[in-house]
Amino acid sequence: MGDWFQTLVDTEATPEEAQELAAHVLDWLIADGFVAAERTDCVLGADAGHAPGTRYGEAVQDPDPELAKLWSNGLQITVERTVFDAGQGEPSAVTCPHCAAEMPLVDAYWSPIEETWARFADAVGSWAEGDDEPVACPSCGRTAPVHTWLWADDYFAFGHLGFTFWNWPALRPEFVADFARRLGGHRTVLLEGKL
Repeated sequence: MGDWFQTLVDTEATPEEAQELAAHVLDWLIADGFVAAERTDCVLGADAGHAPGTRYGEAVQDPDPELAKLWSNGLQITVERTVFDAGQGEPSAVTCPHCAAEMPLVDAYWSPIEETWARFADAVGSWAEGDDEPVACPSCGRTAPVHTWLWADDYFAFGHLGFTFWNWPALRPEFVADFARRLGGHRTVLLEGKL
């Protein structure tokens, strides 16, 4: 069956400000009852997270009364240089940040286009380790760091701060906008995926 997740990634937070921003947003989420203050074993891939709070339903489009019964139902906060991804599947295309040329990454049968993927594979794989490899655009010839390319389907997001909601129903657009505002108006990307 698998677990669904939504991750809000702050793509502009610096390593120096990520921890403070995480604490600021968590304080808001707890104070407004979106998540519980106590850290529990309610998330995948981390020691502990924050279970849904008494007002979590106001953050989602269609509250699910069954969410409380799931083991993985909490908020996981990641504060480290990370390549966040949507889990299963592949992004369909990537767009040059200079000339806006779009390069397809899959063919009509959703099979990866190896030649295009080869251009990005090493750069994506090494970003979390501290490298910021530039990738050359075949259209305009200019290079740009891999994290500045625009990934279709919001498949990848590169950042130092991410908030993953495990198995929550779709987040309300107003909640996502408020999140971005509380992150200082930083650009945020909402990834949705399944493991």
